[in-house]
Amino acid sequence: MQVFQTPPGASISQRAMFLQHIAQTSAGPLALEIERAEGCYLYDRGGKKYLDLIAGIGPSVLGHRHPEVQAAVEQQLNAYWHTLVYGEYVLAPQVEFAQLLSENLPGLDSVYFVNSGTEATEGAMKLAKRYTGRYQFIACRNAYHGSTQGAASLMSPTDFTLAFQPLLPGIQHIDFNKHEDIQKVDTRTAAVIVETVQGEAGLITPDPTWLQALRARCTATGTLLILDEIQAGFGRTGQLFAFEKYGIVPDILLLAKGFGGGMPLGAFIARREVMQSLTHDPVLGHITTFGGHPISCAAGLATLKVLLESDLLAQIPEKAALFKKMLAHPALVELRSTGLWFAVDLGDFAKVQSAIRYCIENGVITDWFLFNDRSLRIAPPLTITLEEIEFACEVILASLDLL
Repeated sequence: MQVFQTPPGASISQRAMFLQHIAQTSAGPLALEIERAEGCYLYDRGGKKYLDLIAGIGPSVLGHRHPEVQAAVEQQLNAYWHTLVYGEYVLAPQVEFAQLLSENLPGLDSVYFVNSGTEATEGAMKLAKRYTGRYQFIACRNAYHGSTQGAASLMSPTDFTLAFQPLLPGIQHIDFNKHEDIQKVDTRTAAVIVETVQGEAGLITPDPTWLQALRARCTATGTLLILDEIQAGFGRTGQLFAFEKYGIVPDILLLAKGFGGGMPLGAFIARREVMQSLTHDPVLGHITTFGGHPISCAAGLATLKVLLESDLLAQIPEKAALFKKMLAHPALVELRSTGLWFAVDLGDFAKVQSAIRYCIENGVITDWFLFNDRSLRIAPPLTITLEEIEFACEVILASLDLL
């Protein structure tokens, strides 16, 4: 795990309190002391700005404090906040957001709003069990669907889960893009859950014929196909939803991260016929207090409107091409990409650590992948400009010169 020294601009007292009182997730947190954020930039207490090349690991798909998203949040702040547990009151931000989502999703017309991607996974797993009457699941190796115990049960390898065993039984694993493994799906399988694009594996795109064959096998065996687009959705791959590229439709779609426009929000989305299973035997099949919070839904709705009404998605090919053109260097083993999402493969973690450290010191924030620590993660806000891309690439290339 990388260890960073106190960066310029971080106050010792705030940093000490952070290390003392904020629960840590690693032995070496970045500890950048952020004072404000705007557009594609974060600013520390010393006034130094950092180009956020990972969009906060996905949520800031329109950048930080996008004007239209902020206006929607402020308007909702002046109306009402939390009212009652999810699903009981008619709340305009939820209703309007669900309606607009349904209009842009083929056949998926029932939205269950939750707090996060992990909860979306958990809710979808419960829904699949309830609807099919089965309990077995199939997931892909090197996939990440969340960290709670049900979602973590889907994870293989077990580097991040072994210490918390036993987890859920009845989980099988297959290899992404391996046609022979599709035959493991049978009439005992409640659902197959796959990322449309494998993110934490280091950006692995699907073979269209594999994804289509998986869809056909699920249909033949009465198995639900759950597509996780928590990272891949909301424009990241160049289309509103990544599955649109592959000629299939899932039974359940998982969304979060950029879905909330920077606010905490997730959803699992299905046909109403399927979703109705959670309303009876037992009632309250899934319940959440803060899921679909009105302020988060207002932010998500504003984000979706911007994506639908602006030309941001149309700009992605040009922006992606500039990244590809500039990121040419002898230190690169491979550059994998889809849309405005890249894995810069450097071959080993030591080189990745070195590059990350150099980039942060020089005003560019990048990161690595959970199941691919050989690669730098690049997934900027879709609002990034060509000039900002050029600056980011120049810093990255300078970091590679030192390897």
